[in-house]
Amino acid sequence: MGIQIKSAFAACLLAWALMPAPTLAERYPAQGMADESFVVQQAEGAPTLSLGGTVVAYKDVTLAAQLPGRVTFIAGREGDAFDESKLLVSIGDEELLANRRALLAQMASADAQLRNAGVQYSREINSPQSHNAPGGMGMPNLFDQMFTRPVESFMGDRDRKTERSADLFASQTQIQEAQNAMLRLQAELQALDSKIRDARGIAPFKGVIIKKFVEVGDTVQPGQPLMTFADVEYLQVEVDLPARLRAGLHEGQMVQAEIDPANQRVPVRVAQIFPMADPLRHTVKVKFDLPQGVSEPGMYAKVLIPDLNAPARTNPVIPETAVRYNGSLPGVYVLTERGEPRLRLIRVGEELGDGLITVLSGLKPGERILANPGPQVTADWAKGEGR
Repeated sequence: MGIQIKSAFAACLLAWALMPAPTLAERYPAQGMADESFVVQQAEGAPTLSLGGTVVAYKDVTLAAQLPGRVTFIAGREGDAFDESKLLVSIGDEELLANRRALLAQMASADAQLRNAGVQYSREINSPQSHNAPGGMGMPNLFDQMFTRPVESFMGDRDRKTERSADLFASQTQIQEAQNAMLRLQAELQALDSKIRDARGIAPFKGVIIKKFVEVGDTVQPGQPLMTFADVEYLQVEVDLPARLRAGLHEGQMVQAEIDPANQRVPVRVAQIFPMADPLRHTVKVKFDLPQGVSEPGMYAKVLIPDLNAPARTNPVIPETAVRYNGSLPGVYVLTERGEPRLRLIRVGEELGDGLITVLSGLKPGERILANPGPQVTADWAKGEGR
């Protein structure tokens, strides 16, 4: 009887030993599929660097005073939108307008002189003064024409053709002088009109007022900024990146960027690579086109730039949802051969997009971790294992 009992007990022990280990779902039934396992992968491709930049408008201008005076008009305040060619700001131009009226009066006088010179020239052509001029003897005109002029021509004292040529040249000179005076006044009028235009700040494109530097009534001097006007429909991220990273970019290339304040990740396109590096900082300025409606000018942004000079990625890759934080310490739950979760602290690397991040230390490819540990999984945090 004793032998039979021992045999039965041994059979029970053997059967218990051969029973399969309970699965993770059986051990943590409340967690369900939230705790699916993930096999740690290895990153591929060139590593990236996160470089900070500033969101800027696609184009912006600063309207500055071109002449001294008092500000008499401002179209609106910051944020107000205006179409192209709308008046934005103006400086008092009363004195310029008065000078313009005086200049127009001078031009009218010059025009009269020009017309008079033309009439005198026509008279000289049709009725030369040399034929009607009195002789040198000072006698009455009839006697002069009958006796004096024939005698002078016979004796060679006067040359009528030469006198007429001189009179024609004098008339032509008067016309030329009158024309020159008119051209000079027209040039002065153009310069004055340019100053009058400079007293008015016109919107060069459709946009909004970003910042005002003056108010109505302020007195300004040439070169003083009046307002900044920008096109904010399209935005860009401006980044100064190290010159060694220039080789990893080309115009039209798509990269990833993180936009404040929520660190939203969006695709951006390389719009412009400046042709010259900064000789002091040894950086190259690059502009990236942003999708519409994701940010505002002046916001901070980070752009992920591929580093072709760095070794290829060898770091493990895991889902972001697998990382749990105890204060500032990141950790993951690594599954043992029996499917038991064990806490292991890690160092988090860069974000790769699609919910994946790299791990700098603490994991190696091929290990299994909980992809999304539920709130019930708290093992080892109190003990601080894996530190």
